[in-house]
Amino acid sequence: MGRDILIVGLSHRTAPVAVRERLGFSPADLPAALARLTQLEGVHEAAIVSTCNRVEVVACVDEEARGLDTKITEFLGAERNIARDEFASHLYVHCGRKGVRHLFRVAASLDSMVVGEPQILGQVKEHYEEAALAGTSGSVLHRVFHRAFAVAKRVRTETAIAGKAVSIASVAVDLARTIFESFADKTAMLIGAGTMSEIAARHLKTHGIASIVVATRTFERAVALAREFDGIPVPFDRVAEYLKLADVVIGSASASEYLVTPALVQEVLRARKQRPMFFIDLAVPRNFDPAINALDNVYLYDIDDLGVAVAGNVEEREREAVRAEAIVEEEVERYWRWFASLEVVPTIVAIRTKVEAIRQHELEKALATLKDQAPRHRELLDALTSSIVNKILHAPISSLKRQDEHGEELDLIASARRLFDLELPPSPPDDEESS
Repeated sequence: MGRDILIVGLSHRTAPVAVRERLGFSPADLPAALARLTQLEGVHEAAIVSTCNRVEVVACVDEEARGLDTKITEFLGAERNIARDEFASHLYVHCGRKGVRHLFRVAASLDSMVVGEPQILGQVKEHYEEAALAGTSGSVLHRVFHRAFAVAKRVRTETAIAGKAVSIASVAVDLARTIFESFADKTAMLIGAGTMSEIAARHLKTHGIASIVVATRTFERAVALAREFDGIPVPFDRVAEYLKLADVVIGSASASEYLVTPALVQEVLRARKQRPMFFIDLAVPRNFDPAINALDNVYLYDIDDLGVAVAGNVEEREREAVRAEAIVEEEVERYWRWFASLEVVPTIVAIRTKVEAIRQHELEKALATLKDQAPRHRELLDALTSSIVNKILHAPISSLKRQDEHGEELDLIASARRLFDLELPPSPPDDEESS
């Protein structure tokens, strides 16, 4: 019986977070779950990819097994103790070439909430490693996952899909980097503790900002954030005093009036000897008076400005995604040719072996009925029957070889196995490491 790739799962595109979080697997749950998954009849190899945005079973299964998607759906419900009707409508099923394409697109971040984000590749690698450690991956999943990793690498190398930031926080930091040649001697100041300002601070830290000053209305919160960023907590009522230290100022505080005014910034600039300042206003209502943008050596971006920048970057990523999709298609064809060859070669060998056994048996029977047979008679009959067999097998074997070369669907192989009533030996393991 032939093999196939089957993916059953759901993602942010098909299911709300309330469903995804209930269906998710923790790392501790995976080994036992994978063992039970491969005990399902018809499932030879399996991995589970479980992130905040998706839960997917990736399996190598019997090609002709029926209802395996239903069995896997029931498995997911039983494992996570969720009634089938609470999540089944959110599931998708991909098999064969479509399954390979889906996995390649996931690894290359073409199916992510933010196209081009880098985290998904690491997550897919981790979940494949879990399957490898659990002993539930074999030659087929080994090959398809490693090809997926190679596809992701090609997409990042040959396109600019991850070249432009597409989150408000990361765009803000990218804009700051256009103003300052280096963050190595710069200080950032957080006013307020909104989620986006925290993310922006992490990006700044990643890009080498020298120090971070944190001011929040709750001083204990400022202390906690400053500890996280190896920064300095300051009382909220002393923001004006510490502002002169800041090259980058991020505002996300709740306030009914502007916390930073043109008069204050003019005073700060005099103390700073007119060194540039970059203000990122992530608050609604805004923390910084828009009029400060008119001052020399001051650069101000509010949430709408950043949104425009994000939209432009998203459009650029979408253009690059078209190129990435072409790479995926090329790699799907490459993988499918290998996958089809797993069945083509054993099928051709099995056909020749079976037919040759029949020929030899019938030849011996015929020769046993002949009297006074000369050696040349045997040679003639052997050559004759061998020629007939080769001519009969030429067309079907040529068709199978063409399928191997072009990576077509496996229907012809399955038909050949049925027509010749073949039982195939297990395919040899794949020893190629892709990277």
